[in-house]
Amino acid sequence: MSEATEHVKCLIIGSGPAGYTAAIYAARADMKPVMYQGLQPGGQLTITTEVENYPGYPKGTQGPEMMEDFKAQAERFGTDIRWGYATSVDFTGPIHKVVIDEKTTITADSIIIATGASAKWLGLESEQRLNGFGVSACAVCDGFFFKGQDVAIVGAGDTAAEEATYLAKLCTKVYMIVRKDEMRASKAMQHRVLNTKNIEVLFNTETKEIVGGKSVEGAILTNTKTGEEKRINVTGFFVAIGHKPNTDIFKGWLDLDETGYIKTIPGTSKTNIPGVFATGDAQDKIYRQAVTAAGSGCMGALDAERYLADKGIH
Repeated sequence: MSEATEHVKCLIIGSGPAGYTAAIYAARADMKPVMYQGLQPGGQLTITTEVENYPGYPKGTQGPEMMEDFKAQAERFGTDIRWGYATSVDFTGPIHKVVIDEKTTITADSIIIATGASAKWLGLESEQRLNGFGVSACAVCDGFFFKGQDVAIVGAGDTAAEEATYLAKLCTKVYMIVRKDEMRASKAMQHRVLNTKNIEVLFNTETKEIVGGKSVEGAILTNTKTGEEKRINVTGFFVAIGHKPNTDIFKGWLDLDETGYIKTIPGTSKTNIPGVFATGDAQDKIYRQAVTAAGSGCMGALDAERYLADKGIH
């Protein structure tokens, strides 16, 4: 590990609603926060087009623009926002070490983690090309735009089942694409899906291609048993095969659950390491909304502020 090059009072790892909100609160509390934005500055919202469910934007806004607003507000109060990606950490002593881009070591009195999560994708070229143009990884965020239309959702777990029933309330028809001959979802959720008239579950089915020029027009599906192909005409295509929290660098230091989300003391942002706080989608697998991430960013900054005050660090 390279020699420490800089010491900061409060280091924020990652951006997005949680990181930027933490920065606004930390900067106003004179904690002089330094933020490294990570691989995707602004987080998952930068690959979202319309955001209509965040309070204060009555006409809605674009995800990337909203993150620019958050960033500008954090900078206005003096947050030092930098390009860079945390590549490793060392939480052995009371002073925490974080290596940025495998070369710069930052030591910090307090750390707020806002590294978020990334949606898992099917890995199709057409899926990436049409992402934001009918392809989405969040039915709760984007389902409203497909009111009265036919859509498809891929997945077999509780989240997919929940999102399928959510979409069924808005859309005329929902195709649920399940790779195996059964769902992984809990019995109660399966029951709900199978008893919803406008959901058609397609078992033993994989997506070969998403069809469309400027936006989604349909999908080519393959039967995993017979190899038979068929096309469905849909304007929305939702992927609900899970999220992966961006927490690999914290393995062995922080308590993570079985899927990699950081465990926090309930009702706080505190981790098992004093002075290290986790916010946003890196620790929230239940809600995963911009507004809840922002709220947890506020909690992270307030918890860090109290921690520093108790330690007598001014």
